[in-house]
Amino acid sequence: MLIHPMVDRLRGLGLTAMADAFIEMKNTAAADDLSREDWLGLLLDREVTSRENKRLDRRLRHARLRQSAIIEDTDFRVPRGLDRALFQKLAECGWIRDSQHLVIGGPTGVGKSWLACALGHKACREGYSVLYRRAPRLFAELATARGEGRAARLMATLERTRLLIIDDWGPEPLSADQRRDLLEIVEDRYEKGSLLITSQVPIGRWHDLIGDPTLGDAILDRVVHRAHRIELKGPSLRKRHAVNVTLSDDASLTNAKGK
Repeated sequence: MLIHPMVDRLRGLGLTAMADAFIEMKNTAAADDLSREDWLGLLLDREVTSRENKRLDRRLRHARLRQSAIIEDTDFRVPRGLDRALFQKLAECGWIRDSQHLVIGGPTGVGKSWLACALGHKACREGYSVLYRRAPRLFAELATARGEGRAARLMATLERTRLLIIDDWGPEPLSADQRRDLLEIVEDRYEKGSLLITSQVPIGRWHDLIGDPTLGDAILDRVVHRAHRIELKGPSLRKRHAVNVTLSDDASLTNAKGK
């Protein structure tokens, strides 16, 4: 079979990566020594890898993670109480497979959002659907959807998402509508999906945030009792970074003056 008709046929079947790999191999002298089985295996590997990368790109676009964070870049040297063994275990995503939850607590600036996004990125790599929202934005979207008559559709989208990340919950108390929305979100995910919640507010004060004892008990019973916890501590990493930048700038100025 002629080369160009074969390439066109592969593209026509949607095997674009395989077609590109076929052209590359035909133009590579080393490929002449490969067996037919090796040729076919390399072509299939290229197609499979291309499709997996495209699916990952779609999951990451849907997730809309706030930060470009990956677990491989996690800094365990910073003294903030991050347990390496626990975090690495969570990075395996077994808790998502088992529809469990994760709460990351601690003061502002200790890296809660970064860790949440890193775990969300890893979940996308493992094939799970992920959606990231800051808590104020999530409740605002739900309020808007309710006013436009599409709240049920938005709730269905949230329910279908395997990992829902609610970042920066608190310190403002929930309104009546927000309490009901949160309970519905939690209820919809029971044994079907996972929540990752970050908050500056200790879990012991979540009842105060929810603002209704009955709904508070219902929400916390469904979340906290099925949740892993990471409790961070220490000063803000942003301040530390600012100090490092300042020192670096001062050193540069000193060096410049010495030239």
